[in-house]
Amino acid sequence: MRDWLILSFLSCLMLTGCAETPRQRAYRLEPMLSAAGFHMVPADTAERQQELKAHTPLKVRYYFANGKPHYWFADPYVCNCVYIGDEAAYQKYQQLKLEQRMVQQAEAAAEMNENAAQLEQFNWMMWPGPFFY
Repeated sequence: MRDWLILSFLSCLMLTGCAETPRQRAYRLEPMLSAAGFHMVPADTAERQQELKAHTPLKVRYYFANGKPHYWFADPYVCNCVYIGDEAAYQKYQQLKLEQRMVQQAEAAAEMNENAAQLEQFNWMMWPGPFFY
């Protein structure tokens, strides 16, 4: 029974993770990009708007300039901008993503433990008592 609950919970987590809207993804990732050192460049001219439309939205991509990688993240949904960062900013962003994932996994494990404890308590409350009278 306990294995079934864990499997059910993990399935639910995976399904809700897939249901993230583009706006939700942007709201989730943009603070990490800023904290990592990416700089926001608003698409406030016709040329920048055209460039924003040409980029793959909501994915970190890279290009090389002067032999060094530079990274960008296009957001046409929330800020209507492009975040740009260097290698150091990208590495910090990856670290922040990993830390966020670890926190989410710890929270999920704590919730599963709490649910299992509640189920165990419920099972004991439903126990009919001793087999002998």
